[in-house]
Amino acid sequence: MSASSGRRPAAPAKTSGAAAVRRILETYAGLAERGEHLLHRLLAGQTPRQWQHYPQEDAIDLRSGYQWFYHSHSPEDRPGSAEHGHFHLFARRPLWSRRLHSHAGQAFARLTGQPQRTVQTRHLLSIGLDAKGVPVSLFTVNSWVTGDLMLNAALTEQLLARIQLNTGHPDIERMLTNLIRLCLPQIRLLLAARDAALASRQPDTVLTDQTLEVLSHLPIDLDRQFLAG
Repeated sequence: MSASSGRRPAAPAKTSGAAAVRRILETYAGLAERGEHLLHRLLAGQTPRQWQHYPQEDAIDLRSGYQWFYHSHSPEDRPGSAEHGHFHLFARRPLWSRRLHSHAGQAFARLTGQPQRTVQTRHLLSIGLDAKGVPVSLFTVNSWVTGDLMLNAALTEQLLARIQLNTGHPDIERMLTNLIRLCLPQIRLLLAARDAALASRQPDTVLTDQTLEVLSHLPIDLDRQFLAG
């Protein structure tokens, strides 16, 4: 499936930290009033099956060019983790295809062994949730995990700062977009750590190195984020 337009979405109105905090709090307050978990409608009230994508064919916004899904790993795959599951966020081809040949794009391609795969998405970020549906971590993963590729840090950060979602899951979308805007300083650090992890391995094999799964990880505490925001 390909996006219907090659144009980039207009940049959303700049959201202050205070506004992002307010929108996240309003989202969870609305869920509490309805007696719902953040994932209730996405999971149709069922216990999630490990590894299955929710929604099954991913949530794709063809107008903005962004895509996401939620899934859970087995406990054995995440020993000692309090994570319930996580979101994977992607940018589809029209958002980045003309920018792969920039100086930053070419430098990143050299760092990752000049991959030649033709894929429709680039992985941007993962966001871990606890069992209550509250974000607890930000992390990046290697390309073999998601089956696509990555973008240079500057472009990844820019695409995340501009993210817009309209896929029929408004509570999730509001939480994701505002959390990202609130956490952009941490995301910048996360992407720098990602690139350091990539640079520590041989370029020709780094993207397929299955000993290198999570490239960078940062726990987040929403209470502290709200105070800082």
